[in-house]
Amino acid sequence: EDLVGILHADSILPLTPASGMCNFLSSANSPLSISFLEAKNVAAEIAVQLCESVAKKLEGKVMGTFTTVTSTVKQALQEALVQILQPQRRVDVLRDVMDAQRHRRPYVVTFCGVNGVGKSTNLAKISFWLIENGFSVLIAACDTFRAGAVEQLRTHTRRLNALHPPESHGGRTMVQLYEKGYGKDAAGIAMEAISYARNQGFDVVLVDTAGRMQDNAPLMTALAKLIAVNAPDLVLFVGEALVGNEAVDQLVKFNKALADHSMAQTPRLIDGIVLTKFDTIDDKVGAAISMTYITSKPIVFVGTGQTYCDLRSLNAKAVVAALMKA
Repeated sequence: EDLVGILHADSILPLTPASGMCNFLSSANSPLSISFLEAKNVAAEIAVQLCESVAKKLEGKVMGTFTTVTSTVKQALQEALVQILQPQRRVDVLRDVMDAQRHRRPYVVTFCGVNGVGKSTNLAKISFWLIENGFSVLIAACDTFRAGAVEQLRTHTRRLNALHPPESHGGRTMVQLYEKGYGKDAAGIAMEAISYARNQGFDVVLVDTAGRMQDNAPLMTALAKLIAVNAPDLVLFVGEALVGNEAVDQLVKFNKALADHSMAQTPRLIDGIVLTKFDTIDDKVGAAISMTYITSKPIVFVGTGQTYCDLRSLNAKAVVAALMKA
C-alpha cells in the first residue's frame, strides 16, 4: 500500500515499506522531496540515495499523523546529512604539521582541480592561515602551463610577506615562493621544492598545480606522477560550491583518473576537499553534501570571500540547517 495514501488516517500505523517512504519523499506532499534537495544543489543521484537511506532507517517505525511523519523524516534526514558531512577520516592540518615538525621534515600539501576554481587564491588563504598559526610556508609553483600562474603566486607571496614581515617573526621569512618558470616538469619542481624546504627549515610546502579537465589523459597522468613521486601528506581537491552535479562529476573522475594513471600499486587519491565561493550560494549548499557523500572525504576548508581571512572550517550543522530551510 502506498504510504502517501495512508498518512491521512488518524490511526497509528507502522512506517513500511521503505519504498513507500521513497514515494512520500518524492511526492509533492513532502517538503523534503528529492526535487527539494536537487533545488539546493544536491546532485540528483545522491538526492535519491539519501531519500532511500532515510527510508530504510525509518522502516518499521510507528507513526501517527502527517505532521508526525514529516517531523520524523526531517529529523532523520538532518541526522543523516550531519553524519555525511562528518566523515570518519578527519583532517587536522595544524596537528599534522606539528607532527611533521617533530620528525624534522616539512608537511606537504598538493592542490588540484579543474581550471578557474580558485586553486591559487585559496592556496594563498591557507598560507595566510598557517602563518597566522606560526608556521613558515614554501609555495611551490608547479603550474608550468598557464600563462601568469607563477606571477600570480609571486604577487600573493609579496602581499603575504607584507602582512607578515620577517621583523615581526624574529627575522624569519614566513613565506617564500619556489619557482622555475614555465614548461618544466612539475613533479621535478615539487621534488626540488620539498628538498629545499627541508634544508631551509620551512614547516609546510604548498604545491600549486595546473588546472586540468578530468578527461585530459596527459595532464592527469602528469598529476598522478607528481603525487606518486612526491608522496604529499595531503592531496586537496579544490572545487566550487556553486556547481553541484558538475563538482561531483569532476571529483569522481579526478579520483578515477588518478587511480588509472598512477604508477603505484596502491594509487594515491584525493584526501580532502576545499570548497570555494561558499559565500555566494545562500542556502544552495548541496555541493558540500554531494562531494562528501560520494567520496567519504572531508571538506577541510571553505572559501568565504576575497580576502586572505576568508577561509573557514565547515560547520556541518549550519550547512544542514541551510539545506533544510524551506
